[in-house]
Amino acid sequence: MKPRRSCLYMPASNARALEKAKTLPADTIILDLEDAVAPDAKDDARKAACDALAEGGYGKREMVVRVNAMDTPWFAQDMESICASKADAILVPKIRSASDIAEISGIMDGEKATEKLSLWAMIEMPIAVLNIASIAEAVASTRLTTFVMGFNDLAKEMRAEQDRALFTPAMAQTIMAGRAYGLNILDSVYNDFKDPAGFEQECRQAKAYGFDGKTLIHPSQVDIANREFAPDDAKVVEAQAIVAAFKDPENADKGVITVNGKMTERLHLEQAEQTIAMAEAIAAADQSGTH
Repeated sequence: MKPRRSCLYMPASNARALEKAKTLPADTIILDLEDAVAPDAKDDARKAACDALAEGGYGKREMVVRVNAMDTPWFAQDMESICASKADAILVPKIRSASDIAEISGIMDGEKATEKLSLWAMIEMPIAVLNIASIAEAVASTRLTTFVMGFNDLAKEMRAEQDRALFTPAMAQTIMAGRAYGLNILDSVYNDFKDPAGFEQECRQAKAYGFDGKTLIHPSQVDIANREFAPDDAKVVEAQAIVAAFKDPENADKGVITVNGKMTERLHLEQAEQTIAMAEAIAAADQSGTH
């Protein structure tokens, strides 16, 4: 269990942002080489990202680099450089199909990237939503571990307004496909960082839908995401009671028991164990003081 409540994009071209990221309680830092970087700054941003990863100082934060899309002139050099870096994952935008995942994973293998370097895929193209089951299935033979929703680009490609309700089918399909094949799934960004109430509401909805966390565009959003995507105390207590009840020798062979007056099945035991594991992982990160 690795917490991914808050995954903050930071432009790799901004030295101050890279330094500030070392002090933020985000679970994941995404060094961005794509949208946040102007075309004439791409090469410098790539070098800055690799230098920052080599220098370290980010503690236990998960470090991800979002490269440029496969059809851009920067993709090949991005992949070569980041595969040789100390990044934990590469986030690739504009994924369209399972063959994209296979090709990118093959590049990572060809560049002799370490085994820990995983592949994250942005789901922001209409064709990706239509192909989502086959893309998720690629987890079995590639480095794919995580889906990241990208509703800004999806709206642009659909020629649609930024209405979150419009994306409900895409969210449901992506979450179902991700869970079917054991992937992590992160929600899209909330654009108005000066609207904490709206952001909080969207975090709660995303958690209810089944997202593991949220991608962020501003440091002010980190604390809210961390709070909203963490298991609340009442759920942790309930989960502990379920685990304890099934450990009772009297319940060893039972598929259904009663816990605190509620019918509880073994599927609830699995959920309870996941809740406790996540709570423990978050507590360990918080106690380290370095996330």
